[in-house]
Amino acid sequence: MPHPDPLASRFTRLQLAARGDSNPDRAVRERRLLTLDRLLLDNEPAIADAVRRDFGHRSAAETRLLELFPSHAAIGHARRHLRRWMRPRARSVSLWFQPGRAEVRYQPLGAVGIIVPWNYPIFLAAAPLAAALAAGNRALVKMSENTPATASLFAELVARYFADDELSVVEGDVGVAQEFARLPFDHLLFTGSTPVGRQVMRAAADSLTPVTLELGGKSPAIIGPRLAASGHFARAVERIIIGKCMNAGQTCIAPDYVLLPAGQEQAFIEHARQVVADCYPAIESNTDYSTIVDQRQYARLCAYVEEARAGNAKIIDLAPGAVADSATRRLPPLALLDLSDSLRVMQEEIFGPLLPVLPYRDLDEAIRFVNSRPRPLALYYFDRENANIERVLNETVAGGVTVNDTILHIAQDDLPFGGVGPSGMGCYHGFAGFETFSVKKAVFRQSRLSAIGLFKPPYGAVFDRLTRILLR
Repeated sequence: MPHPDPLASRFTRLQLAARGDSNPDRAVRERRLLTLDRLLLDNEPAIADAVRRDFGHRSAAETRLLELFPSHAAIGHARRHLRRWMRPRARSVSLWFQPGRAEVRYQPLGAVGIIVPWNYPIFLAAAPLAAALAAGNRALVKMSENTPATASLFAELVARYFADDELSVVEGDVGVAQEFARLPFDHLLFTGSTPVGRQVMRAAADSLTPVTLELGGKSPAIIGPRLAASGHFARAVERIIIGKCMNAGQTCIAPDYVLLPAGQEQAFIEHARQVVADCYPAIESNTDYSTIVDQRQYARLCAYVEEARAGNAKIIDLAPGAVADSATRRLPPLALLDLSDSLRVMQEEIFGPLLPVLPYRDLDEAIRFVNSRPRPLALYYFDRENANIERVLNETVAGGVTVNDTILHIAQDDLPFGGVGPSGMGCYHGFAGFETFSVKKAVFRQSRLSAIGLFKPPYGAVFDRLTRILLR
């Protein structure tokens, strides 16, 4: 049930509480983190069931692995490091200003907003909250209207575990989301698509609200030029297919397309089919394979396939015999070959179990292909030759990289997570998240012994001699 209070008054209550307690101590922050952790731990079955109902089907095991486990890990990491993160950090002082001292102090921004997408509604609420609460903030969270059961449950649980001037959850449609983005937060973090991210940034601009945008894009997976000869090709295919099939491809950092040496396309298809058969036998009824979240997303993905088919692309079933089911929105994984670059599946983020497979002649061509496109949120490179790995790391730009696997960089709590350009702005996770939600206050402490008085007016001969020394 929607919250009875208007959105603006809920924000005002949160903001006033933040101003009244502008720098909560470590004990308060730890209590809030522990409360969030307990909320998730106490209600795991109900959370998994709500997510399942929103998707039509998603296994409880996948929700535990991909949402609850990383949420607990993020909260635990923040708790373990909170004392160190909160300490003032000494900075160096120029010779001319010694023996003064300089430091950076981290203080809460105040009242922050978090807009959560539908694909991982629990993790993408809890991970930013771990950073925001560790930094001492109070938060208002807007859940996605595309996952109403999860949104309703999370709102109910937050109201039960937290005071409403500490943390509050907003439900509602696109109109509510637009109103939410216009509120004068001290910081706003949005996770979602690039087009909606632009709208959020425009809305936030009116109140000069700083934003962190966690967007998407087309994240490439590149198989190195001689990997097949090294015997590691099958392993690379396995990791790509598993990364693609998690949550039926509805993951912002899922491999969007594969670049592989020309001539290895058929070997890739054969290995990919074996991986799908091993991981998802009888995929039409397999309880480990997720369905597409709603009819609009399902229709969008089917339209990609039909447009590619009309353009004479090869559509390869990775689960031969399995058919798409519009009633249940179950879409078996497909590989797409011989694609025109103008197709929507090559221009837009796929966000589903469709995998373009593109050949390249040499690594130079693969790198040029990636660099000719908007910078991706993630990049995956598979190789055993360190020189090639270093080339790809140095010559491409992406928000994050996993080498010889997929997805896993997001699970490293001590690594920042964020995109570049169209794939995002700013970052969070671990200390990077603590910084994102903090004021980095610069402090200089003047000493009683200071030569600064020599530089005051009236300027004369002593000043001239000193400034000549300074300007050398």
